[in-house]
Amino acid sequence: MQIPNWPVSTERELELLREVLESGHWGGHSDFVKRFEQTFAEFVHCAHGVSAMNGTVTLEMALSAAGVQPGDEVIVPAISFVSTAMAVSRVGATPVFVDIEELSFNMDPERAATAITPRTKAIIPVHFGGAIADMDRLLPLAEEYGLAVIEDAAHAHGSEWRGRRAGSLALAGSFSFQNSKVMTAGEGGILTSNDAGFAERAWSIMDQGRRPGEGWFHHYILGSNYRITSWQAAVLLAQLERLPDQICRRTRNVALLRAELDGVPGLALQTVPHQQNVNSWYLLLGRVRERDEFHRALTAQGVPCTPFYPHPLYSNPLYQESNCRVEPCPVSEACVRDAFWLSHRALLGDEETTRQVAAAMRQASGA
Repeated sequence: MQIPNWPVSTERELELLREVLESGHWGGHSDFVKRFEQTFAEFVHCAHGVSAMNGTVTLEMALSAAGVQPGDEVIVPAISFVSTAMAVSRVGATPVFVDIEELSFNMDPERAATAITPRTKAIIPVHFGGAIADMDRLLPLAEEYGLAVIEDAAHAHGSEWRGRRAGSLALAGSFSFQNSKVMTAGEGGILTSNDAGFAERAWSIMDQGRRPGEGWFHHYILGSNYRITSWQAAVLLAQLERLPDQICRRTRNVALLRAELDGVPGLALQTVPHQQNVNSWYLLLGRVRERDEFHRALTAQGVPCTPFYPHPLYSNPLYQESNCRVEPCPVSEACVRDAFWLSHRALLGDEETTRQVAAAMRQASGA
């Protein structure tokens, strides 16, 4: 199987990196960084972009800029990468773990509603695998209780909900550019928002408490140095240019896979809500009988398959000993036993490769 490697790069990255090299402006205060922030913000239908060193600190920045403080609670899904919860803990608040839906793999709005208390300050829905969480239910819920909503869009670069892109649906969106993401500079992150005040607070936190346009030695709030470099910005500009074409290729290949796998007993692929008109397809998720055997068989044939997370977030040693609250999460615990995902690079091959992946999945499932 000719499954492409990742990351993908071309002469375009080299061209932009040479521009950085010759410019003499390699740090975070450069036209390259500003250009990337503006270009990416516009791509996700936002007025403001604040870049940072990774998607973990952008979540921390968002929580701080939204006014989340020690003693507050933030509702997060039990299934996600640890950054979603760790950012809450890092700002001194309490993560409240709620269950996911059976086949969307996203936060269950009903479970989020039952977890709200007078201490709840924010909700962080994760757009898992590129499928957007049910914002038609989560946003009204947050508005009813006066809660900030921060989208964890680390998987969802380019995904759209009713024609609006992930990262523009709530107060803020947090994106990651870590090595595995659908656009990458090895590491990196960005916050997007249409709220000017929020964006200015986040920028100040990122840039050591400064204010835009004011002196280098004037610091107004407690911030840190989370700046990205011009090198990262240059690579990300090139990555963003080819992202739409890659999304189209993955979308075509997912449609072919779904057609080839339709009716395979014991295999269920992630559902995508009708409100979502574009999916980044960072992951192709599913649930299957005899998952571990399925995973071994696919891996043996060279298909990049991962047998889901080994446990819900609250089962990490960190949260066995740390301040958190856990709501009942039977779906999350079931997914740990029977869910899997394919890397997005498995969706970037040609039609023949995609048919080979589908055949391997049928065989691995026992069909």
